[in-house]
Amino acid sequence: MTKSEDREFEEILNKYLEHPEVKKMSEYCAHGNVSVLNHSIAVARCAYDLNRKLKVNADLDTLLVGALLHDFYLYDWHDASIRVPLFKMHGFTHPEKARENAVRYFDVDDRVQEVIRCHMWPLTLRSVPKHKEAMLVCMADKMVALKETIHDR
Repeated sequence: MTKSEDREFEEILNKYLEHPEVKKMSEYCAHGNVSVLNHSIAVARCAYDLNRKLKVNADLDTLLVGALLHDFYLYDWHDASIRVPLFKMHGFTHPEKARENAVRYFDVDDRVQEVIRCHMWPLTLRSVPKHKEAMLVCMADKMVALKETIHDR
């Protein structure tokens, strides 16, 4: 990122990154040794880069806020019982929990909610991304998660 792109990125996200509930994301592990907060920042950066490189022209506020809050579920999913029914497992349920938290703490709009709700597609078959911001975050999340998972091995 250039310095002006870094500034733009920070200007959009600083309000969220300074919020005490968002800071709690650093207490939970996402993939490997990466915190949920660092994972979410990496997803936002990746989505930003994809948007620029692919010339998608996505709305940056929607893209970056949705990316940052896509895993705003605030619990340790590693502690979950393995005996829960398939569709109650973390991969299927955390997008809705993250969306609820985003609405509770930030009153995000429908487009940001879609980004959060759809980021696990195609695992969550009924949550198909309809807008370019949701598709970019969906792609960025998979790219970053794969890198984090492979890097830890």
